[in-house]
Amino acid sequence: MTHTEQTSVLITGGNKGLGFESARRLGERGWTIFLGSRDESRGQAAADKLAAGGANVVMVPLDVTSDESVADAVRLVRKHTNRLDVLINNAGAPGNVVPPADATAEEIHSVYDTNVYGPVRVTHAFLPLLTAADNPRVVMVSSAVGSFAVMADPTQPASKMHELAYSSSKAALNMITVRYTQALPNIKFNAITPGEVVNHKFTATDMNNHTGQLTVTEGTDPIIELATLDADGPTGIFIDRLGPVAW
Repeated sequence: MTHTEQTSVLITGGNKGLGFESARRLGERGWTIFLGSRDESRGQAAADKLAAGGANVVMVPLDVTSDESVADAVRLVRKHTNRLDVLINNAGAPGNVVPPADATAEEIHSVYDTNVYGPVRVTHAFLPLLTAADNPRVVMVSSAVGSFAVMADPTQPASKMHELAYSSSKAALNMITVRYTQALPNIKFNAITPGEVVNHKFTATDMNNHTGQLTVTEGTDPIIELATLDADGPTGIFIDRLGPVAW
């Protein structure tokens, strides 16, 4: 068993979009990247691309909706390190943008399985490795649509997007972040939205058919900010790339 002393990070949904760009940027800092990917072939292709750029990367097959897959991921990470400095819960599902009147419990459940139960499943499984780190940090990739303040603001375009599953799942993730913060003060739990709330902008990813106004690099700015917090950094905050966002 080989244990690295480099800063280590596990990124769920790391084979594309915000996850891949976060991996690229943290890899450039010399971190050990555990690249979580539900699709092994896509994950390996992404890991190979990062490695070609000089990153120290390990592809981790990881389906956040599966207890067995998450347990296997823990065993794989433990083969490389005895601690995990940073966990980025990035994997997400947009759902089918079903209007509230038409949304069923089944539709909501499928989104929650990835966006809510997934981060809980992964965080719980990796807590022993996180608590072994000197300055453990967990970054929840949330969304402005999970903010009650944003969605109650009629000037925000998202307030007119009539869907139920995705926005409510991100609101749940925000509360989960707060509750972890309160219960586990030795780990920094923070949430981000990859946009600019005040400017009504969001990041272009395949989840929105690349219709966002911000680049994926700009979208990862708050992820990198929270992933690289010093020991005296904040916990229990929700930010975008410009600053604090109201819960």
